[in-house]
Amino acid sequence: MSVAEETRESAPTTTVLRTEGLTKSFGGVRAVDGATVTFLDGKINGLIGPNGSGKTTFFNCVTGMIRPDSGKVYLHGQDVTRWAPHRIARAGLGRSFQLCRTFPRMTVLENMLVAVQPHSLGEYLGGSRSPQTVQRAREMLARVGIEHLESSEARDISYGQQKLLELGSTLMPDPPFVMLDEPAGGVNPSLIERIAVLIRELNEEGKTFLIVEHNMDLIMRLCDHIVVFDRGTPIATGTPDVIQSDPRVLEAYLGV
Repeated sequence: MSVAEETRESAPTTTVLRTEGLTKSFGGVRAVDGATVTFLDGKINGLIGPNGSGKTTFFNCVTGMIRPDSGKVYLHGQDVTRWAPHRIARAGLGRSFQLCRTFPRMTVLENMLVAVQPHSLGEYLGGSRSPQTVQRAREMLARVGIEHLESSEARDISYGQQKLLELGSTLMPDPPFVMLDEPAGGVNPSLIERIAVLIRELNEEGKTFLIVEHNMDLIMRLCDHIVVFDRGTPIATGTPDVIQSDPRVLEAYLGV
């Protein structure tokens, strides 16, 4: 272990996101069932579990997309349980979606620009953006590797490139905490590695991540702290080594 890694491992950590007894049902199905979990500030956190274990519903409750039936959500210690999504976003939380969300008839650059609030009423009414905002959008496109596509309509680029565009759009407002729902889903291995490298770089620069992902190799290589859900309930928490040897996780995934 390098000195930098050792320092990072031993540094005290605080909580970026905490839920207490979070519950959400749809009809007779309890998608999230009394989830009390903690995710760590300054880390790359993972949330994993079998299909139907409640991960995306948990994301939606945390980000205000749906209201939980009961329980609490705390972001940096502040109760945000009943906040609207835009208010939570302004508090510093960025989020991507399991199914890629872009504006298909807008250009790649325009997609980036609509991800940030206008700086003035004139910008809002006229649809323009400040030169600084446009420059930041182009820099972010370069960082995710699709700057050459800025004039293309989103519907004309590949699905993997759309995933990179959504990631760039999520990062445009510069949120300190980023929640990614299956960023590697449907993406080829070279793009997965590009996404992984970018997440590591951004984490080293101070961003905190919470990632839902079915690509276990990616999660185990990337994450510092992992929570496992099964049937809407957290069943295990720990480092990748701990999670991979936990019998409850093996049973949830493999039935052994």
